[in-house]
Amino acid sequence: MKTALIVFWKEIRENLRDRRTVINTLITGPLFAPLVFVIIINTAVTREIEKAEKPLPVPVAGAERAPNLIEELRHRGVEIKAAPADPEKAVRDNDVDLVLRIPADYADAWTKGEPAQVELIYDQSQRDAQGSVARLQSMLDAYSRRTGAMRLIARGISPSVNTPLVIAGRDQSTAQARSGTMFSMLPYFFILGVFVGGMALAIDTTAGERERQSLEPLLVNPVGRGRILIGKLAATSAFALTTLLLSIVAFSVAGQFLPTEKLGMSLEIGPHFALLTLFVMLPLVFVLATLQTLAAAFAKSYREAQTYLSLLMFVPVIPTLMLSVFPLKAQTWMYTVPLMGQQVAIMRLLRGDPVTPFELGLCFVCTTLAAVVVYLVTAHIYRSERLAISA
Repeated sequence: MKTALIVFWKEIRENLRDRRTVINTLITGPLFAPLVFVIIINTAVTREIEKAEKPLPVPVAGAERAPNLIEELRHRGVEIKAAPADPEKAVRDNDVDLVLRIPADYADAWTKGEPAQVELIYDQSQRDAQGSVARLQSMLDAYSRRTGAMRLIARGISPSVNTPLVIAGRDQSTAQARSGTMFSMLPYFFILGVFVGGMALAIDTTAGERERQSLEPLLVNPVGRGRILIGKLAATSAFALTTLLLSIVAFSVAGQFLPTEKLGMSLEIGPHFALLTLFVMLPLVFVLATLQTLAAAFAKSYREAQTYLSLLMFVPVIPTLMLSVFPLKAQTWMYTVPLMGQQVAIMRLLRGDPVTPFELGLCFVCTTLAAVVVYLVTAHIYRSERLAISA
């Protein structure tokens, strides 16, 4: 145990001497993601709110054919503009968000009491235009319903006859649960932070020392290689865990600056959330640190190890993509799968959903077993005499 502790402090001291690595690992990584997250969310929300409060500019082709409709739209805050010569091309080229075109037969159909068609030209792939399209669509729908009701009243018919079914929505989501959709990437940020936090040290303690030819003198000491490995893994895990702690704290602070109230949401990242997140993430920290060390053990140079670990970084993305593409209901078996178990547990905690002690314990135990398996494989590689050979 003393040998492992000596190796641990050796690796910690050597890594702390590299200020650039320390800054990137412990400052830039944990702080940059929350900062960017806050800036993007605030900018997007502020922009959409400002657009909703300002008059909606709508180019209209054939406005003279529907004076009542145009007057209604103006009353609802629409700024009528002249339509471009080629509305379809203007929308495709993103010159305008949308164009409202009133056909030549609109007035005849309206006079006869028949359905009068208008054309709403837009590009659904343009995300920036979706808010304007939805806003104008709701105005047109409201005008259509009101006009239809007035026609029924003129004929002595109650407008309720045209509405045989009334749907009363009862949204059961809470403000905190609704925030789960927007902040669904938060567990991935935590997992990625662990990966980035231990990557530099995992490379340096194996491939870096191998390239500098300082690993062989360390391994020829009359001590078990398992103790040396434990010391290196402890140092890597310590940096990864520190990054995780800083990430949780940074997102807790960043959450205070998000406009969640304007969105009808609530983001609560308090001590309870932090402690349970640390509990389920603790064995995963060791899993990722050991996997990084294992991958770096196959590299003969620092650059080669960077390549291997860059590819390994895609592993945490898999459960995130699976749960995004296939939004499955949380089931007990998911807690037995490392990475997925942490993703599901953190998301449910973030939403305020109840997570039982059994589910948390299952996630912790199964990930711990995976850590033991990965450690045994890495220990086997460390016993190889080829590990210290740099060429």
